[in-house]
Formats: sequence, structure tokens, C-alpha cells
Amino acid sequence: MPINKEKIAKRQEVKEHNPEFIRPESWRYVRLQTNWRKPKGIDHHQRKQKSRGRPGLVKVGYGGPKEARGLHPSGYTDNLVYNLKDLEKLDPKKDGVRFGHGVGTRKRKDIIVKAIEGKFKIFNARVSANGS
Repeated sequence: MPINKEKIAKRQEVKEHNPEFIRPESWRYVRLQTNWRKPKGIDHHQRKQKSRGRPGLVKVGYGGPKEARGLHPSGYTDNLVYNLKDLEKLDPKKDGVRFGHGVGTRKRKDIIVKAIEGKFKIFNARVSANGS
């Protein structure tokens, strides 16, 4: 059962009105991916917003609603956890758990066991709780 459905829906509604931000000239060259890069050239048409028909630039005004920022698509807040002490500070009803990059397998298993006992939503478990 997802939580914060109305916040996620509001974020999605705002997103529908925003333009698709794609990398400049990515439609022209196959070697360029479409993920956003800011145009930085001194004469760049898109940076200067000179010509019509070019995609918009990423600006602060296109941001989503404040109450929906930091929410995972499931509706839980996204929290980095590095040890059991970090897990104790969280509330399982509204906080989700994402393990930090440096957390090893041994500590990860311990945290997963505690997280499952506490009924937390885990975003990147990568290890089964039974130890295999």
C-alpha cells in the first residue's frame, strides 16, 4: 500500500507541464546521449535562448512541489543508512531505507534483519535475509 499518494500525484501533475529537458545537439549527433548537460559555450544559442524551437533550459522554477521533494516513487522518504544506529532514528511508517555505498555484506545482513523486524521499506537490499 503506497503512502503519500496525493503528494506523488501532485508531483506527477507538475511534471507533465514541464518540458522534456534533453542535452543540446543530442538530436543531431548519435554519439551524444539525451541526458541533460548544461550548455556552457559563450555563443551557445540554447544558453542565450536566442532561437525559438530549441528545448528549454533547466531552471529553479521548474521544480516540483516542496512537500514531495525527497520522496521515493513508493511514497516513502529516501534515507541513507550506514549502520544500525542510523536505522534506529527512522520511522518505518514513513521512512524508507537505502544502504550507503560503503556498507559491506556482513553489516548489510545485520541491518536487513533489523529492518525486516522493524517492517521498513528497503530500496536496495541486494542480499537475502537468510544469508545466502
